[in-house]
Amino acid sequence: MSVRLDHGKDELEEVHEINVTPFIDVMLVLLIIFMVAAPLATVDISVDLPASTAQPQPRPPQPLFLTVKPDLSLTIGDDPVARDALGINLERATNGDKDARIFLRADKVVSYGDVMEVMNLLRAAGFLKIALVGLEKTP
Repeated sequence: MSVRLDHGKDELEEVHEINVTPFIDVMLVLLIIFMVAAPLATVDISVDLPASTAQPQPRPPQPLFLTVKPDLSLTIGDDPVARDALGINLERATNGDKDARIFLRADKVVSYGDVMEVMNLLRAAGFLKIALVGLEKTP
């Protein structure tokens, strides 16, 4: 006894459907690649920033320097100032002019967070024009 499996047809029928399984596999692989690569693109990189070689600006006749010393003490000009009295002393030094530019200089060993804290104190006192002072380097 023999059995015929193709039910009497000698030709195979054409299939008019697209096999989407390979496309799904490719899309899943791409999804995994992007899921792995996306967090790697946002990694913080430590950078040693270069010194500025910008043209020096003309110095005002009476600049008001606020200095942050290595021990985090503050001075306006040559006078030491307490952090809680910074706003009052700046108003006295600028004669109440909130638009006066404050030149903020900090020692090299003072951390960025401490400089930002002093800038927040200046903003809280109403002084918004702040210039950061650094060394001038020639190219």
